[in-house]
Amino acid sequence: MGTHSTGPIPVQPAAVLRVAMSQQPGNPAFRTARRERGWHSQADVADAYAAHAAALGEPAGIDVRQVRRWESARPGWPNIQARRILVAMFHCPLEELGFTPPAGTAEERATGVEEDAVRRRTFLQGGVAATSWLAPVGGPGRLEAALANARRYGGHGLAGHLRAALDEIARADSSTGPRQVLPAAMELLAVIDALVREVTSPVRSELLSIGARAAEFTAWLHRDGGSPAHVTVYFHDRAAEWATVTGDGPMHAYVLLRKAQATDRHDPARMLDLAHAAAHGPWALPPRAQAEALQQEARALALTGAPPDAVARTLAAAHHALDQAPPAEPASCSGPLCAGYGLDRLMAQSAISHREAGQAGRAVDLLQQHLTRGAFAPRDRAFFTAHLSGALAAAGEPDQAASTGLTALRLAAAPGYGQALRELRRTAAQLRPHARRPAVRELRQALTALTV
Repeated sequence: MGTHSTGPIPVQPAAVLRVAMSQQPGNPAFRTARRERGWHSQADVADAYAAHAAALGEPAGIDVRQVRRWESARPGWPNIQARRILVAMFHCPLEELGFTPPAGTAEERATGVEEDAVRRRTFLQGGVAATSWLAPVGGPGRLEAALANARRYGGHGLAGHLRAALDEIARADSSTGPRQVLPAAMELLAVIDALVREVTSPVRSELLSIGARAAEFTAWLHRDGGSPAHVTVYFHDRAAEWATVTGDGPMHAYVLLRKAQATDRHDPARMLDLAHAAAHGPWALPPRAQAEALQQEARALALTGAPPDAVARTLAAAHHALDQAPPAEPASCSGPLCAGYGLDRLMAQSAISHREAGQAGRAVDLLQQHLTRGAFAPRDRAFFTAHLSGALAAAGEPDQAASTGLTALRLAAAPGYGQALRELRRTAAQLRPHARRPAVRELRQALTALTV
């Protein structure tokens, strides 16, 4: 930015590049490739490796020492699991990363075929492997064509299709749960990631903007689906990076809000920092998003032991922000931030703040009132019902807490709504002193059976 090219940049012959790279110590090909992809440290590579391993269903991880070994003069030849993950990360043959396969072996020949197939399947077909989700918004060949020739496809038409695909995946998630749609979300994000390397402004900026939404949504799916915390962090960071690159301050703030919501309640100081930054940073959040950020700040204040009047003032500010909002719109991943955020959701989330502040009775009253009258998506109803169960337990109503918990479990178990299930396990721990009561025993046994 701020510089202008005076002519075409000369293309370096491959031989010249190889000679130049051979004069650098260690394995410069790997080091250059990971920096080109925004992984500026060896720890970044280890985090990205873990995220891609989780997406591929590989129970694998590496540490910085392994990355250092790959960047050394003798990187070795990765095992079959690492080869699969590295190809997914870098979108290129391992030879271009400075690795040399064992010469003249059957393994070398088989590996070349295998990696070619993985590369074609994962990156040239993009979303086609998840056509059941993407077909309603354009058919199984659209994303493949987009990757093969993005410029000829037509920039803004392509962006519209990707935006619609993201919304279709989000709609499927609301009814089937995170684990069912996570592969489609990962495929879509891979397509966007590949496309932004090919196209130029202004289409590239538009694709990056969609990518920020897709990365944030993917982080949410990983969080709700029970992936390790560092996987969620990886996709949140990708969303924040793309929002920053496109100058989208509100989206950057929204990612901070989602990070705050994903922060464990046992780290309230970090939750408070993130929520406060989202609500008060150098950006103008839309009123509904501002309301949600302020209520999250109120919850964090309650968890840090702030005085009740401080929590109440912050919740009042959230209500004031919501009062300034234009009429609500149908919620979508690609539309205005928090467009569907309304009073019933704010009140249910406020009840959680009261629960965290030790005001269990008030939390019960608010949740019962707004769950009865509010129109919540299945995931949200499961989540708030689980919180109602916990509030009832804290209010000294173990039988009602257990029966409410079983209702929440019926909503959350089949689709695998992770946040609701975590809250139910928290409730079960609260109810341990009442473990002999039939309703409590039934809830604890159901949760144990689900875990097994």
